[in-house]
Amino acid sequence: MNAVIVGIFFAGMITVGILSMKKIKDTMSYFVADRNGSSLAISGSLVATTIGGSGTIGLAGLGYSKGLVGAWWLLVGAIGLCILSLWLAKKVREYEVYTLPEILERQYGGSSTKIVASLVIATAWLGIIAGQIIAAGKILSVLWPGQLELLMVLAASVFVVYTVLGGQYSILRTDMIQSVIIVVGLLLCLVVSLPAAGGLTAMTAVLPPSYFSFPVSSSFGWMDLLTFLLFVGAAYLVGPDIYSRIFCSRSPEVAKRSVMIAAIAMIPIAFFVTLIGITARVLLPGISAESALPALILQAVPVGLSGLVIAALLAAVMSSADTCLLTTSTIITADVINPLRRSEMTETKLLMVSRIGVIVIGIISLLIALTLKGIIASLLLGYTVYTSGLVIPVILGFYSKRLKLNRFGVIAAVVGGGGMGLVLKLSGHNNLSLLTFPLSALLLFGGSYLARCVSEKGTTGIVQT
Repeated sequence: MNAVIVGIFFAGMITVGILSMKKIKDTMSYFVADRNGSSLAISGSLVATTIGGSGTIGLAGLGYSKGLVGAWWLLVGAIGLCILSLWLAKKVREYEVYTLPEILERQYGGSSTKIVASLVIATAWLGIIAGQIIAAGKILSVLWPGQLELLMVLAASVFVVYTVLGGQYSILRTDMIQSVIIVVGLLLCLVVSLPAAGGLTAMTAVLPPSYFSFPVSSSFGWMDLLTFLLFVGAAYLVGPDIYSRIFCSRSPEVAKRSVMIAAIAMIPIAFFVTLIGITARVLLPGISAESALPALILQAVPVGLSGLVIAALLAAVMSSADTCLLTTSTIITADVINPLRRSEMTETKLLMVSRIGVIVIGIISLLIALTLKGIIASLLLGYTVYTSGLVIPVILGFYSKRLKLNRFGVIAAVVGGGGMGLVLKLSGHNNLSLLTFPLSALLLFGGSYLARCVSEKGTTGIVQT
């Protein structure tokens, strides 16, 4: 029964992709769905996109290992979206572009700015997509244990296919369906598992007090919270996947409203999933944290209902993966390959290259997933590289003229900040990662100042001659 439900879900997603092909007329259709997204479509897509593997498997694992404070993984995202809605969403939509690197080009000038930022984003987002593939494989392992690698290939193949076919139209449509499935599935899982664990009263008696401590606990301090806010929350404030939804909205007002709706919706979902992880700790002690949610579904949720919950988790994972996949392909195609050519590609050729890019990026992300096999680890690596290099330049870019910033400074900040984030993360110096933000700011202002000095000296020399 469960396998049939999952099979129907996969078939439904591919069918949406096939039907969405009719909507694809040009790159605007493929990249931003003709900028015609309603508040319902954009907010539903944002909810589905932001939950993902980290907001289900990963978050339940944090609840299992750390307790209620694990909810911060999504709550910092909600904070990031609230700030985005109130401060930047309308400005982002008013740019009328396809990608975040194009915003940087508008802010600072020079195609080199766009190309460098695109390469850093693509590198970071490969880890994000890989994390979703790993999560999908672990979810499907509930039905077919011991076949993780094969199941990751299966899940990746499905979302690559419907993304290639229908582009942004496929994603908006599947995300709308998936957001409903996600909420219903998570509620079902909580309603079934919480009584099985004896309810909140019994759980507080069994587990250490730290499991219900909030906003911090003995296993999650203020420095951990600050790290989450800066490296995870900032990725929602300045995220290429989030911005791709804003670019699809039919007006700046729709963009602002949709982002706020999604932010509010994330708050209860964060606590629902964390509580599911805590109940798994009571019912299934001794298992690995990221296996908590799949194991709980297998043990506590009846057959049939468990199929719906599995479909909900797959929906969460695939809705994040498809957005990141198309965003990365769009960035590489439109912001790297096209500018480096002597002559710009035609609409038809650009569309074809974008679809090939989706396939290639999907394959590379799958290979990374098969190597890492850890969801939160994979996502944190991607978020650290991205936020360390891009957050400061993008935010300050809205005031670049007033602050006298230029493309030389932003290139130094993106490369230096992102590179330092990658080095510190890979070397295990996580406690030093917060230094990447002041470093990025220093390089942005310092690089811009030096470039101005060189320019002024050159101009003065020419005048004197």
